[in-house]
Amino acid sequence: MGGIGIWQLVIVLMIVFLLFGSKRLKGLGSDVGEAIQGFRKSMGGTAEDTGAQAQQQPLNGPADRQA
Repeated sequence: MGGIGIWQLVIVLMIVFLLFGSKRLKGLGSDVGEAIQGFRKSMGGTAEDTGAQAQQQPLNGPADRQA
């Protein structure tokens, strides 16, 4: 009680698909993807950029320090 089951979710998705159609949902998905990419760029880069930066920076562990 109180939760959404798999069948309710399937029915809702079918209704959304019938109402909007595949073209409109495809356009909506691409718009959301572009919005997420724009947000990542404004926050300092994409996930691929941050991964490349992390690999380039050396780790300063206790073995690297001179006493």
